[in-house]
Amino acid sequence: MRNDQASFTDLEYGNRRRVSARERFLETMDATIPWATWVGLIQPHYYADAPGKRGRRAKPIETMLRMYLLQVWFSLSDEGVEDAIYDSYAMRRFMGLDFAVEQVPDATTLLHFRHLLEEHKLGEALFASQNEIFEREGWIMRGGSIVDATLIAAPSSTKNATGTRDPEMHQTKKGNQWYFGMKAHIGADAGTGYVHSVTVTAANVHDLDEVTDLVRDDDEVAYTDAGYQGVQKRPGITSDEHLATVTWQVAARKGTLAAMPAHDREVESRKASVRAKVEHPFLIVKRDFGFSKTRYRGLAKNRHHLHMLFASANWLMRARAVALTG
Repeated sequence: MRNDQASFTDLEYGNRRRVSARERFLETMDATIPWATWVGLIQPHYYADAPGKRGRRAKPIETMLRMYLLQVWFSLSDEGVEDAIYDSYAMRRFMGLDFAVEQVPDATTLLHFRHLLEEHKLGEALFASQNEIFEREGWIMRGGSIVDATLIAAPSSTKNATGTRDPEMHQTKKGNQWYFGMKAHIGADAGTGYVHSVTVTAANVHDLDEVTDLVRDDDEVAYTDAGYQGVQKRPGITSDEHLATVTWQVAARKGTLAAMPAHDREVESRKASVRAKVEHPFLIVKRDFGFSKTRYRGLAKNRHHLHMLFASANWLMRARAVALTG
């Protein structure tokens, strides 16, 4: 349970002339995240304090969830986020901690909490609950999706305890450059840009292989870049009663644009303006949240991490949209 009672430190910091970008961000997320809903999803899997149980009592779920989200949003290690909360007034305030009566949960406690979330696939559950809320509130525009993928690099060095690279990551070539890592594939609402579907594969898996899991049951049109050429002819598409009826708006290859009539170039430009919305969540995940390189070995842990990142990105985009419209 958070301690919202003002301390002398709060009063001192309240007299500042300038609020930092970090503090504004955390205030936005604090007011946006559906804490009660997310805590309720974790509750059935969390450690209970049995009557007569000895030892330390389990930290409140919301306290651990807030600490974990700080780790996700600022791309910190278990020890790093513990230190950062001690150092940062904005983070301490977000956690609702009063150091006079309570200390920051240690790195080991956070590690166990993260493993619990991963074990029960709660990242996927929290992402799904965010989509349900957006759907219920009418913040989603149905009928069309944008499908895209981005490469996430993984450490290629073998200077580690096992002396090997991550066996679940693979190498692929994009343009004239080779990459080692994985891919995040997403389906985003064409009207709003909110991400509704996420899959994760090794980097060498073709984007087309994940399309069937990224289009919603009621989508009538799907927008893709030129890398999805021929998608409408794929067996997984033609054999599916719904996907076979979807209109696939696939971008023309850059080499053919110059030779197109002016009208066709204008059509391509309008399609590109829709596809551009999918770059926003990628930008938040990679730049704002710093997830340009994997933090963990294996696809399962990184899949969990990406569900948390895209759920957070959706909430951040929603908060910014509300702020713009007043």
